[in-house]
Amino acid sequence: MDLRQKKIQSLIKLGDWLKHFSTNKTTINLQKKLKNNNGWFTKWNLDTASLSWGKSLNFEDIMLWLENHSTTKHPKKVGLILAGNIPFVGLHDILSVWFSGHMALVKLSRKDMFLLPFVICFLEKECPETKGQIIFSEKKFKDYDAVIATGSDNSARYFDFYFKKTPNIIRKNRNGIAVLDGNETKSQIELLGYDILAHYGLGCRNVSKLFIPKNYDLDIVFGGLYKYSSVMDSAKYANNYDYNKAVFLMSEFDFKDNGFFMLKNDSRLSSPLTSAFYSEYDSIEALNETIRDHIDEIQCVVSNQIIKKSISFGEAQNPKIYEYADGINTLDFLEKL
Repeated sequence: MDLRQKKIQSLIKLGDWLKHFSTNKTTINLQKKLKNNNGWFTKWNLDTASLSWGKSLNFEDIMLWLENHSTTKHPKKVGLILAGNIPFVGLHDILSVWFSGHMALVKLSRKDMFLLPFVICFLEKECPETKGQIIFSEKKFKDYDAVIATGSDNSARYFDFYFKKTPNIIRKNRNGIAVLDGNETKSQIELLGYDILAHYGLGCRNVSKLFIPKNYDLDIVFGGLYKYSSVMDSAKYANNYDYNKAVFLMSEFDFKDNGFFMLKNDSRLSSPLTSAFYSEYDSIEALNETIRDHIDEIQCVVSNQIIKKSISFGEAQNPKIYEYADGINTLDFLEKL
């Protein structure tokens, strides 16, 4: 078996392992460690992320992802600056560098210091030939040929300036949006609730903006969210809800509240945690134009197939392995180094 095939087999085994992450005896202590390091990394959050990754790392999708891509014969050092907002964030970048044959110098977020090294340890056991290809460090890396950095809009401005002379991919804030037409089934609305509240709303694919037809009954959305009311069991979520509700009240904003989530009429796409903004639309044609105007702020669009290139309800947190954040093909970028 050549190295390419061995890497593919290792990725498939990683997918199978991630499907059983929460019940695997070898990860029980790790899960406790993760929760102590980051209060957002609850069992539900880890299950949500690991099952999504397990689903994405299947043979058919891996082959589509790696189609027409090969391992480099001239390895370069690629600096990765990762976010730590949700479990396994940054894994796609690491796997891209790992498959490409380059070396990754990984700067982990303090919010997620242990999970990704554990995953790479698994891959190195399955494919020992790649040992030492991924290097994790808490220190600022100096010697690098390219950079992939993910952060807030503020940090992205710093990254743009600091790495302007280096080949780079700089990722900023993005949001998921949903377009409703009033014909959604109860099941679809519950799936929308998952798109909104999975990972407690912390991910760039979480739906933070709703586009609704005129006279739409927002209690329907609350009905779909009710299934996930247990988010309030998280002290960090509950504290954010209390804080943001207080801000809304003190600002005398007009908003709707169901006791654990808020909906506010607002033209912006990015809403505070524990809330979503909504706007009415006049026509799908006009809405498509609005989406095109703000495409750099949008990670994914969820709808009942009424918007071009939209995904189904419930799929916001389940991107395919061949789908790239911000639409930038990481493997293409790495091949051109």
